[in-house]
Amino acid sequence: MPHKAANPTESEAIQPVDPKASSLFVGSTEKTFQILHAFDGPQRQMPLSEIAKAAGLDRSAAQRLVYTLETLGYLRRVHKTRNYALTSRVLQFGYNYLHAHEVLEKAAPYLLEISRSVGETTNLQELDGHEIVYVGRFPGQHLVNVDIMVGSRLPALFTASGTAILSRRTPDELEEVFAKTDLRPLTPYTLTDKVKLKARIQEAAEKGYAIVANETVMGDISVAAAITDEHGRAVAALNIAAPTTRWSMERVEAELAHHVQVAATSSSMAKFVHYQR
Repeated sequence: MPHKAANPTESEAIQPVDPKASSLFVGSTEKTFQILHAFDGPQRQMPLSEIAKAAGLDRSAAQRLVYTLETLGYLRRVHKTRNYALTSRVLQFGYNYLHAHEVLEKAAPYLLEISRSVGETTNLQELDGHEIVYVGRFPGQHLVNVDIMVGSRLPALFTASGTAILSRRTPDELEEVFAKTDLRPLTPYTLTDKVKLKARIQEAAEKGYAIVANETVMGDISVAAAITDEHGRAVAALNIAAPTTRWSMERVEAELAHHVQVAATSSSMAKFVHYQR
């Protein structure tokens, strides 16, 4: 006689294919985050009607959630307006995440040293779905630097860091990233041809680093290398961002590529046994 699970949580076989169809999924929590994500765009403050539209919710639901988030201190009413804005309390989640980020902790000294010795901005990024996310940033010594902050996201396929990470991931993971990525160009120089993108990833796997210029931000050349776990799987990437006003592709490859390789290798010496992205 077949064994029956005593509790629904004990058997993955009876879980719905769509996780949101599970009885464990709380729809109101999802809607709360839809309100917070309404501020992902360029608008720093919005009235209730625009928040509801951006969140994809009706006005009544949005009003209740906005009121709750305001009461809890995550949203605030902008003085003398009907607009709402995020408060500094939301930063606590980011701080907690970065404070516990073992890869950032390991890589930070190398990124800081490169920034000081080379004079250019260095970054640590990780893959989240089809995008890379900046989780660490050490500005260079020059007044002119690319204006990107921790938390910024870019399509992985169009970046040196994304290319480096994907060069140390499985073919199935790579195909999933391609399937989710909108291949419309961000600049006139964005490479969007799938064959050429895959060739660039393969080249990065062979060289141990990737170089991309002007594909997400004009005037930026990025060289990156992957940080891997004990199994050789990329968990993050670190890069140097060099402006085209001071560097050429040839000079970046000749003078900066070895810096990211050494730093990535040194950072990879840690055993990231419990780190999964």
